[in-house]
Amino acid sequence: MSRTSTPEGADAPATLLGPTALGLGLAAAAGLCPLLTFGLLPVMLICGGLAVTFGLTGIHYARRGIGRLWTATTGTVLGAIGFVYPFVLFLPLFW
Repeated sequence: MSRTSTPEGADAPATLLGPTALGLGLAAAAGLCPLLTFGLLPVMLICGGLAVTFGLTGIHYARRGIGRLWTATTGTVLGAIGFVYPFVLFLPLFW
């Protein structure tokens, strides 16, 4: 048995933070379609917040060599857009 059984950096759970943020960011950004905005309002807020959280954590680990930087960054941006859009949309109604 010449191979070592120690885990490598690619085996870490942190490698999935970027793709998870990307999927949540896409779900949050789907509400930007005008026909889906009101139906996906809770999804935009929940998935957007989680995408930003997982994306920033994924960026942190990607800079240390674990995971992909572009998926974490894209997920963070899409999540931030999906999270902020309802506030921008409804803020003038309550101002």
